[in-house]
Amino acid sequence: MADDGRRRRRAFIGSFTAAGGPGIVTAAVHPSTGALTVQHSLDSLPDPSYLALSPDGGMLYAVRETVEGAVAAYRVTGDKPESAGPAVPVGDGPTHLGLHAGHVLTADYGSGSVTAVPLRPDGTLADAPAAVLRHTGSGPCAPRQQGPHAHQVRSDPSGRWAVSVDLGTDSVRVCTLTGGDLTLHRETALRPGSGPRHLAFHPDGTHAYVVNELSPTVTVCHWNAVDGTLKPLTETPVLPGAPAGDAYPSGIVCSPDGRFVWTATRGEDVLSVLAVEGDGLRLVGTVPCGGHWPRALTEADGFLYVANERSGDVTWFAPDPETGVPRRAGAIEVTAASCVVIG
Repeated sequence: MADDGRRRRRAFIGSFTAAGGPGIVTAAVHPSTGALTVQHSLDSLPDPSYLALSPDGGMLYAVRETVEGAVAAYRVTGDKPESAGPAVPVGDGPTHLGLHAGHVLTADYGSGSVTAVPLRPDGTLADAPAAVLRHTGSGPCAPRQQGPHAHQVRSDPSGRWAVSVDLGTDSVRVCTLTGGDLTLHRETALRPGSGPRHLAFHPDGTHAYVVNELSPTVTVCHWNAVDGTLKPLTETPVLPGAPAGDAYPSGIVCSPDGRFVWTATRGEDVLSVLAVEGDGLRLVGTVPCGGHWPRALTEADGFLYVANERSGDVTWFAPDPETGVPRRAGAIEVTAASCVVIG
């Protein structure tokens, strides 16, 4: 146990080995300051750009973001992840993964698909995928939207639905996964050319926030978990003025108390603070991200962690509980950092 009685926590950091990254990095998390201390790295999987932990924290899953994509599993009962079997091929260029209904789901950006790989009772991966759902469609922004590009897939808070966000088709798909069959339930269109990237749910389970990569905005949606419907309501800028060039928003998280939404924007190297106001958001302001090209954003135990890909570091922040404004608290070096998960 930690000195103050809180459970010992670890951070797992993904990175791009093709850009000199160390692979999967394990770091200790200080229970009261949120500070990270690097412990180990593992470079057996090329470009492990996104990671996910099992609910009990005993297994770690990673995508291989290469042209011929794959997903791999690791046991993390000790201080260092240990391979739990060979990587399983999925679609091209997977950028995200999530756990849902006894499967690992991958969002395959290159092939515009979602792949479902079954989990064995011990948490290891089956030898092959059970299903692939191929997205169709396009958007008005060439060349980014000439076809589908699934960028994120995750379970909704009720656990009934798998939700995939597609940058290429300006839409969010709600799916079911039953008996190994991945089936489209409903597709929700967002504003043409917005380029949705990632989605975060409000703790109340009735709202979802979609950060758009091709326009620096967040789309607020109503979420109905009973019938699996997503309804766009409003769209809010994440920057106080028009960017000088392409802004490339990336990560989005909602505070545990539901009062704030935070986003990261790579082209501006900032974190944005948005206050939740009923069915909408209000931009409070922005702060520097602590590095360059913030690719991913994570909240854990009252701290925000930012993977700054091009400056090669992970920076952590302590948000003000009243205003939501993050205060920089520290950083560690991780070359080509791409994501952070904590468990």
